[in-house]
Amino acid sequence: MHNEVIGVRVDALTKSELQDALRESVRQGRKDVVAYVNVHALNLAHEDSKFRDFLNRAKLVYCDGEGVRMGAYMLGIHLPPRVVLTYWIWELCAMCEREGLSIFFLGGESETVELAVKNLQAKSPSLKIAGWHNGFFGKWNEESERVVKMINEAKPDLLFVGFGMPLQERWIDANLSKLNVHVILPAGSMIDYTAGLKTFAPSWMADNGMEWLYRLMQEPGRLWRRYIFGNPVFMFRILKQYFKQKAA
Repeated sequence: MHNEVIGVRVDALTKSELQDALRESVRQGRKDVVAYVNVHALNLAHEDSKFRDFLNRAKLVYCDGEGVRMGAYMLGIHLPPRVVLTYWIWELCAMCEREGLSIFFLGGESETVELAVKNLQAKSPSLKIAGWHNGFFGKWNEESERVVKMINEAKPDLLFVGFGMPLQERWIDANLSKLNVHVILPAGSMIDYTAGLKTFAPSWMADNGMEWLYRLMQEPGRLWRRYIFGNPVFMFRILKQYFKQKAA
């Protein structure tokens, strides 16, 4: 089911439905982008039409944040529990291990992505890792062409791209026609979390829409503008859409 939240289509999908969709993309030999949105993403999309178009062209867009669920609820849209890749990656890799699907990780420092791969293989020993590469290369020159060639030679079923938003989405969009993979997933800071460099919020915070506060306390210098200004701006935009719908 498709729903629009301040200009972006958000699919009402559970975690199991998402996993089924990924398997289907691989089985059918498609090339699909499966993106995620949180409050930050929707604010960016509201201000950046190219980013918004990328999200709306994606095969699927799943809800990553409680703020999006709350905003959607105010608009009369029911979204299932959020799916957060930093938590989901372990279960997703276990599914890939069972199904024999291969994975390529792109992002983070070299040591970080190697550690993330090591941790995932410790939990899923038979997981097919097609390859990995750090995220510190020229995104718009011959270095990027070399990375694309490396990925294509590895022939992964799933490619995770973790440069942070919106750089990861811009790189995917620019290279989509060149990449020979079945599913491409923007990954945010998943690689850092999987490597153990960042810690998760306590469950009582994560389950009650307060994970943003925990992250803000961890990285105030980087995230204060995103949350202190971004959250009220998002709510204003939700109210604007709400009253527009009521008046229609």
